[in-house]
Amino acid sequence: MVFDIEVPEPPDLSNRGMPREFEWQEETLGSEDFYREDLEDLLQEGAWKEGFNEWTEYTNLNEEQVRIVSDLGLFQAFDFYWDPTEDRLRFDAPTISDAQRGRNVTESLDSSTISMIDGELDDLGRVVHEMLEDRIDRNGELSNAGWAEETDGNREE
Repeated sequence: MVFDIEVPEPPDLSNRGMPREFEWQEETLGSEDFYREDLEDLLQEGAWKEGFNEWTEYTNLNEEQVRIVSDLGLFQAFDFYWDPTEDRLRFDAPTISDAQRGRNVTESLDSSTISMIDGELDDLGRVVHEMLEDRIDRNGELSNAGWAEETDGNREE
């Protein structure tokens, strides 16, 4: 589907706290680098735009729903990070919260549409995740810690 909207800016991954569903393992305590700065660079260099454009080709959202997602700031709420406990790239996709459901911008959405939007946001995260993995596999030089060289390319989300 082609939308008459600009690709939103990639999410700003700086100053993020601990990822939503992350728990430190005893063997990784102290390895507190999620490599968000490196990932943000890759998003800025085209992974976000490429992933977003690919997603718009098959998403079930219409233009109005994409604008609602944008108005709610959900594109900016994506989080991409390196999980040191599992040694792989992960992402957290945003969802429409209960607080956002009461806003004027969402009043036209029923619960099934909200669920569909949440699922489509997860799909966008998966597509961008793949774009990031492709760049990590090609680059092999993210950060001076060498984490990209140590990956085997068999990571999964």
